[in-house]
Amino acid sequence: MLEIYAGDTALKTIQQNGFSPELFSSFLGASGGPKWFTLFGLDKYLFGDFFKDRQQPLNVIGSSAGAFRAACFAQKDPVAAIERLAKNYSETVYSNNKKPQPLEITSKAFELLETLFGQTGADEIINNPVFKAHFIVAKCNGLVASENKLKQSVGLANSFVRNAMGRPLLKSQYQRFIFQHHQSDLEINDPDNIPTTKVSFSAQNIKRALLASGSIPMVMQGIKDIPDCPPGMYRDGGIIDYHFDFTIQNEGLTLYPHFSSTLKAGWFDKNLPRKVRLQHYDKTVLLCPSAQFIASLPYQKIPDRSDFVDMTPAQRLKYWRQVFVESEKLALHFKHFYQHQHIDSIKSINQLVKQ
Repeated sequence: MLEIYAGDTALKTIQQNGFSPELFSSFLGASGGPKWFTLFGLDKYLFGDFFKDRQQPLNVIGSSAGAFRAACFAQKDPVAAIERLAKNYSETVYSNNKKPQPLEITSKAFELLETLFGQTGADEIINNPVFKAHFIVAKCNGLVASENKLKQSVGLANSFVRNAMGRPLLKSQYQRFIFQHHQSDLEINDPDNIPTTKVSFSAQNIKRALLASGSIPMVMQGIKDIPDCPPGMYRDGGIIDYHFDFTIQNEGLTLYPHFSSTLKAGWFDKNLPRKVRLQHYDKTVLLCPSAQFIASLPYQKIPDRSDFVDMTPAQRLKYWRQVFVESEKLALHFKHFYQHQHIDSIKSINQLVKQ
C-alpha cells in the first residue's frame, strides 16, 4: 500500500544505521489541497508515535496544504491539531458549490485557520523548541499581485511562459518568503536563485503568513502587507515550491510523505514534462501511496479540489471520510516497515525521477 523511495546518500545511511527517527533533521509537506487527505493516517502516526519522544530539533517545512500540516505538527498535541484540520477542511461547504467566490473561500479559510490554532496554537508553534515549523509563501510582483482577475490571469499566463522557458525567469515576478521559528537553522540551496527571505514568526504575522501560504491565485484573495515584511501581495507558496526543487543543506536526512510519486518543482510545472533535479533528493526518504492503494479508494483516485465542484457536498464528504479511514492502512504499513526494519523494501528514488 505504501511505497518508500530514498536518494543514494539516504539509502546508504539507512543501510548502515537502520531506519530510525534520529536520522532525520527535516520534514517536507507539499502543496496540493485535499490531496493530503491520503496522508492523514500517516501524519497521525508520524507525529503521534514515530517522532513523539524526539528531543533533537526537526525542521518541518511546508507550502500551502503542507504549511497547514506543519502548523499542526508544531503544536503541543499534533494529532488533535491534524484531526481538527482534516475535519474542518473536509466539511467546508460553500453557498455556491459550483462557483464559490474568492471572498467566501478566503473567509472560510480564515475560519479554518482559527479552528486550527485555537487559543494557544500560535504560541505553541512560535515557541516549540523541537518541531520548528516553516511556512513557504510567494511574494508577488507586477500583474500577479493584482486582485483584478483579468490582470492577474494575464500575469499568470506570463508566468507560465516564463517558467516553460526557464524556471529562473520566475524571479522577476515572485520572491520566496520562509516564515520560520526564530531559532531555525534551515539552510537551502536553490540553483534557480529565486530570491529568498527568512522571517521569524511573531504573534502578529504567523496567522497571516499561514493563510498566505494557502492563498491559491484566482481562487482566493491574496494576503496584503504581512507584518514584519515588505509591503506587497503574498500568495500560495506552491507557486514556487509545489513539490520542492532545492537542496536542504542541513545535516541529517529529510522525510517526505507525499501523495504522489510524481515530483514537480512549482505550480507552473504541473503539466510540463520537466522533472525535479535528482541531486536535490539525495538525502530524502519519500513515502507515497502505491497505485494499488489509489485503485482501492472510492472513484479510484485521491481527493482534489475539483471534488468541490464535481460532487454534491454529501457525496464529497462521504468520499473524503472513506479516504481518511483508508489512509490508516498507510500508517500501518509504515509502522510495520519501521518495527521490522524492512530496509530491503526501500527503492531508489532515481527510478522515479528518471521515468
